Amino acid sequence: MVSSPLTATYKFCSDVSKANGEDPIGSANPASAWLVIELPLPWTEERFHHDPLLQPIHDLFHELFAQDIHVAPMAIAPDREYAIPERAHLFYYRRSAQGLSPLEKQTFLVPPLQLAALAKALLCQPDEMPQFAAYQQPDDGIRDIMVCTHGNVDIACARFGQPIYAQLRNEYANDQLRVWRCSHFGGHQFAPTLMDFPSGQAWGHLEPEILPVLIKRDRPVTELRSFYRGQSGLSQFAQIVEREIWLQRGWEWLNYCKTEQAIAHDEENADWAEILIEFAAPNGLERGTYKARVEACGSVITALNSGAATTSVKQYRVSYLNQISSHRDSETLKKSV
Repeated sequence: MVSSPLTATYKFCSDVSKANGEDPIGSANPASAWLVIELPLPWTEERFHHDPLLQPIHDLFHELFAQDIHVAPMAIAPDREYAIPERAHLFYYRRSAQGLSPLEKQTFLVPPLQLAALAKALLCQPDEMPQFAAYQQPDDGIRDIMVCTHGNVDIACARFGQPIYAQLRNEYANDQLRVWRCSHFGGHQFAPTLMDFPSGQAWGHLEPEILPVLIKRDRPVTELRSFYRGQSGLSQFAQIVEREIWLQRGWEWLNYCKTEQAIAHDEENADWAEILIEFAAPNGLERGTYKARVEACGSVITALNSGAATTSVKQYRVSYLNQISSHRDSETLKKSV
């Protein structure tokens, strides 16, 4: 008799990770740009290879990867309330010229069969962009929450992501916050997991009771420590440092521009790294630099895929963090008061 994949002995990767206390920090995609495209379900390998709408988009990202253009792709499922007849959403998020802060956002509503051409123009053919000008939308300031429910990649994302998506969609969506089902973006051992745009923050091991803090941002950020995967656009070790700074500074830190620099690291075993995080306030009144050291502090057993063998992964901590420079523009501050 063939056993069901959901028998009592079947282990979801996220259950193993959570039970063993794996810290999700440092697992956010380091991409500094995201291309989010509204595409019809299901998102299966077969459809991405043969569907006349999905196949050109699939091939484009393989071409971009071969050209060393690393933009993170994401599919979002059509939503009845958000849908525009004969149009599909395309969101392009990228870091600003000043560094990592809330990502700059471009929104397009385009005929579905032109999605691949628009994506190619955005990423590598800027001279072709004028032909899509009529489809670009004004900046609406909307916050978009993308919850992974992509069970075709790992069943944990569907099993645990769908209830979180439903709760967010039913209880928190409004005219300034949309909630979407999205495709896999890495780290299904942390399911349920989501991306928050335009902040670029990734979250995992989510629980229903923590959602009000994440969405409303009206309680201390320290309550979210164990759920934070990191800010996309930073490297693994810089994400670990950025969390510690954020826990100290609070919600206002999300609006600061940030850049990272690795000044030293363990090339052989990746057991430590020394990182600089330079920052600037959005109003230009404060800027400075943090110096930190990140060190391995043990390991835990996790599963990278549901039903697969377990493996040991290193865990890290910030052993040193100090603000080594700071500048406040007192003259500008006086004029603004």
